[in-house]
Amino acid sequence: MRMLPGDNADLRKARGAFFTPTPVARFLTDWAVRHPEHSVLEPSCGEAVFLHEIGQRGGHTGPLVGVEIHPGSAEESQRSLRARGIDATIHARDFFSHAEFGSYDAVVGNPPYVRYQDFAGEARARARQAALRAGVALSNLASSWAAFTVHSALHLRPGGRLGLVLPAELLSVNYAAGVRQYLMDHFGQVGLVLFDERVFPGVLEEVVLLLADGYQPDGGRGATHMRLSQVRDAAGLARLTGSRRWSPPGNGAKWSAGLMSAAGLSAFDSVVRGDAFTFLETWGDTTLGMVTGSNRFFTLSPDKVDALGLAPSDLIPLSPPGSRHLRGLALTPKALRALGEEGRSTYLFRPADEPSPAGWHYIASGEDLDVHRAYKCRVRTPWWRVPYLRPADLFLTYMNADTPRLTSNRARTHHLNSVHGVYLRDEFRQDGMNLLPLASLNSVTLLGAETVGRAYGGGMLKIEPREADVLPVPSPDLVRRNADQLRRIRPAVATCLRDARLLDAVALVDEVLLLGTSTLSERALRAVRRDHAGLTARRITRGKVGKAHGGE
Repeated sequence: MRMLPGDNADLRKARGAFFTPTPVARFLTDWAVRHPEHSVLEPSCGEAVFLHEIGQRGGHTGPLVGVEIHPGSAEESQRSLRARGIDATIHARDFFSHAEFGSYDAVVGNPPYVRYQDFAGEARARARQAALRAGVALSNLASSWAAFTVHSALHLRPGGRLGLVLPAELLSVNYAAGVRQYLMDHFGQVGLVLFDERVFPGVLEEVVLLLADGYQPDGGRGATHMRLSQVRDAAGLARLTGSRRWSPPGNGAKWSAGLMSAAGLSAFDSVVRGDAFTFLETWGDTTLGMVTGSNRFFTLSPDKVDALGLAPSDLIPLSPPGSRHLRGLALTPKALRALGEEGRSTYLFRPADEPSPAGWHYIASGEDLDVHRAYKCRVRTPWWRVPYLRPADLFLTYMNADTPRLTSNRARTHHLNSVHGVYLRDEFRQDGMNLLPLASLNSVTLLGAETVGRAYGGGMLKIEPREADVLPVPSPDLVRRNADQLRRIRPAVATCLRDARLLDAVALVDEVLLLGTSTLSERALRAVRRDHAGLTARRITRGKVGKAHGGE
């Protein structure tokens, strides 16, 4: 790869330009370009690696066109193509400009990957407008590749093929929901090639190859399933033979389950689509916790409450910030008192009506420290009254080294946004409070958490309320039918959790809810457990690599 004058690695990274390995370009062009007369477009072509691959075959007579926003790269691409006798046209333009680049039998390429923090201003506005022309609304969190994918499809003729190198976040990020749904609605066949190892040396981002065939401009009968293939690395593409069929969830839901093995996916799907399991939203509503604007000011330990002389009317009980104390089955009044005795903040300063004299004094001290100028404080009146949420029935941890945990709120305490609250439906409240935290410690739910949650910095698994809604958990009927057996194992499970032996606790619950009820065979359960271990290891490894490189 030749570095052009006035260009450098930092500038290339800023515009999301990464050189595509030859085996990847060769595989995609071989798949997408089926006839020498077919017209081909490579958007954001950079060095035009894909056009070079097509031209080097010889005998291609159809139009070859590239678009590249960087003038120097466009000029160099045109020069190098001509030098090799390849008849191609490179436009030095913004792909999202109003210029018409025509319609093609195939669009192939490696769209630029620019994160939302750097993808701003007019560039973002043009990209979002281009996606909207296809009916796909992208949020402000969308990286550049999302709009490129949709806009690339708009340049296809009916029946055309789209072959792109995309970040693996296509499978898992919320902002890509519209892109996922668009692909399924507007192509007769959709396929993905997944990699065990990173394809781009020195680049943290994992990628997948999108193989979308049979473009339908007006939608119609889109794909009902997709084909998934897996190889070790780019070199393995030359030996790619088989694939497996998978029906992804609808409405743009995540495709993370596509990372499972064939056996694990089959077992997982059979359970999740059956009557034994349901989604957490069946049991109740999951919501964000209270936001104070300054936990340091608003959260108080019992000793600090006494020192300040605050009245009971100034305070409400609080599950301390964080979630380390919510790794068991229940937060009891006794456990809450013990946390307070350890100096944890088990009170929230929140006068419901008129503060006490001591409360007014504390408010004045906060103003001396400019607490009232913090954003969340200054936009509410009065600044010192945190918006109220009633105590939740269950707590759900949302930042997790292992897996999200449900904990019964026996202390009937309030919570901050360091955890989520689950408000159970009336008909399920008793069973949910007593048994759902226990029942959710099963291998299917653990594997489901890896597919609906998101890998975060340091390898943490983050789950938001909307993602928690679709977390697969045992159904109320399954829990009720096995209530006695669950109660019998509860002491042993609680001991395992106290000793940080999560998987031993899960094995006890699996025996009751999965094997004992014939919901899964032993062989299928082994496949689910292997996939959970594999996805967890993948998440943790990615987190360690990201941390070693300073995170991105």
